Amino acid sequence: MSAYGAIGPKRHRGESPLPNTRWTVRDKTTGSPIFIDMHHLTLEMAMKCPGLVEYLHSVFARVVEDGRTYPMEVAEGESYSRQAFEGYFFAADVIVGVLAAEGNGDGFSVDQQAAAQVIPGTDRPLGLSGSSQDGKPLVWGNVVAGFYYVKPNYPGRSSHICNAGFIVPPNHWNKGYGRVLANSFLYYGPKLGYQASVFNLVYVNNIASVKLWEALGFTRAGLIPNAGRLKKEGGGEEYVDAIIYYKDFEDCKQ
Repeated sequence: MSAYGAIGPKRHRGESPLPNTRWTVRDKTTGSPIFIDMHHLTLEMAMKCPGLVEYLHSVFARVVEDGRTYPMEVAEGESYSRQAFEGYFFAADVIVGVLAAEGNGDGFSVDQQAAAQVIPGTDRPLGLSGSSQDGKPLVWGNVVAGFYYVKPNYPGRSSHICNAGFIVPPNHWNKGYGRVLANSFLYYGPKLGYQASVFNLVYVNNIASVKLWEALGFTRAGLIPNAGRLKKEGGGEEYVDAIIYYKDFEDCKQ
């Protein structure tokens, strides 16, 4: 429920999810290419991958508990429930980035030296399962590079404008994976039927996000003073301003 009433769960109306895509990013230490496969999932599909939804929930619950980037709050001694996570995240289109065991030079490239230029490639029909190539169960904490939802930011006549929420697990921070997710969002957003995107609450102390969205051409549409009562690293809380970002997808269509 929003200030405008109920907002529809998803805009993509295809009979099946969008084709998976493969993206590459350079390892910051070795310079070797890292391949990330983006999977457009429904909750039903994710449930068929043993342990995946549980892992995604655990990562997001930790983010909520940290209280620094998302506005959700739980009472002291409680945790963000699996039911709440599924209702919030999987009420929409979800994209999960999975590190590929191997790859080739095809697909989409994210060049970190050139402001994350996206080079068009070909959709790849890559399978997502709960097993690795040798048949052993996947350890999701090792292979999930990040994940995000895409959903309408407003109902009805303004539902062509979407919102998205991004998560990179802590063990994959500072590897450039957030930039890969962001670039893939600019690819998937228009294909999901949206014309533009609005991010309502990008807290100004989230420096990495602020730099990323501005590098990708997002416009500052406004500033909300004292928008978040966020936790401080050393303990306690503080009120933090939030930026509203806007992006027209017209130049992102491929």
